[in-house]
Amino acid sequence: QVQLVESGGGSVQPGGSLRLSCAASGSIFSINAMGWYRQAPGKQRELVATVTSGGSINYADSVKGRFTISRDNAKNTVYLQMNSLKPEDTAIYYCNADVRPTGYMAYNYWGQGTQVTVSS
Repeated sequence: QVQLVESGGGSVQPGGSLRLSCAASGSIFSINAMGWYRQAPGKQRELVATVTSGGSINYADSVKGRFTISRDNAKNTVYLQMNSLKPEDTAIYYCNADVRPTGYMAYNYWGQGTQVTVSS
């Protein structure tokens, strides 16, 4: 069994910053891609950023230049540094990872989500 535990959400004023963390634990042989998604009220869940085990990164256009994703493979942890936050960034942010519990098949896992609220 694999668990993804997020931390770092909260409330911030427009223009502020937050840093999210997500640590994977449990039966882990290797982790392929890790990433962050978000879901605002009344909207579908959308990709924010992903990073592969090799370091390839993809961002949603809406966060390019403001958010930075990184990972620490030794700690099975992915981070999301969010700067210049806007009210439209308000959402529940979910961690996602493709994990190989053994050396064979990979399975997709989600964290429980952490609330980010940007408001004056």
